[in-house]
Amino acid sequence: MSLLEPISHALAAVLAATHDALTTLGADPTAGATWLLCVAAVVVVLRLALLPVVVHGVRQAHAGARARPHLRELSGRLGDRPDAEALRRHLEERRRVSDEHGVSRLGCLPVLLQLPVWLALYHLLSDVASGTAVGAMGPGLVSSLGAASILGVTLAGSGYLGGGPAHLAVVAGLAVTAAALSYVTQRHVVARNTLTEGMPEAVLSVQQLMPALSALGLLVAGGVVPVTLLAYWVCNSAWTLGQSVVIARWFPTPGTAAAAARG
Repeated sequence: MSLLEPISHALAAVLAATHDALTTLGADPTAGATWLLCVAAVVVVLRLALLPVVVHGVRQAHAGARARPHLRELSGRLGDRPDAEALRRHLEERRRVSDEHGVSRLGCLPVLLQLPVWLALYHLLSDVASGTAVGAMGPGLVSSLGAASILGVTLAGSGYLGGGPAHLAVVAGLAVTAAALSYVTQRHVVARNTLTEGMPEAVLSVQQLMPALSALGLLVAGGVVPVTLLAYWVCNSAWTLGQSVVIARWFPTPGTAAAAARG
């Protein structure tokens, strides 16, 4: 059993349960709209479950911003050629300052713990779109999802070309929407709520390129992944944009442009 399998099975149970619930309420069990709502429901459930990690990240960003001036002052007092004793005292003082401001020693570990969850969801949607049963998503449900369509384009379909104008319009529309949402989130929301003071020039340059590179990556991937995954990316990107706007508007990181705009 792989590390991702239990997570994939749990997410498959949410996907199947949502489909059953919608069908009970009268939705067409084979309709593309029904399955798109199921994918959106999985995204919502997962993002709600991960909110504690988001809250931790916001608190750590605030703590790091409060501690940064004091840590910079300590670095300035260290000198160019510190001896072993000076380094020891410096590290102790840094730990003290970090503890005072609530900076966690775990760093970004809680955020990294999300990666297996997102990988499991990616593999789940990819597998069921290719016709592979996963946990509660048995052969019947997998067949239903694969045959479901949007404007005549099946959720298992992929690629920009070869399926006619409708196919191109659906695939390109979903890919462009996901890419646009990602770009706007990173370039116009997250960037304004990121503390860049004291950052090396090279890091700043890479950071400025990331929104465009991320959007380009989604456009390229849009030509090879199933429509189901594109729909998931759109739903997930929309949630990320909304969540980022809420954080930047009401819980901005001190010292950022977002905090200055809030006053």
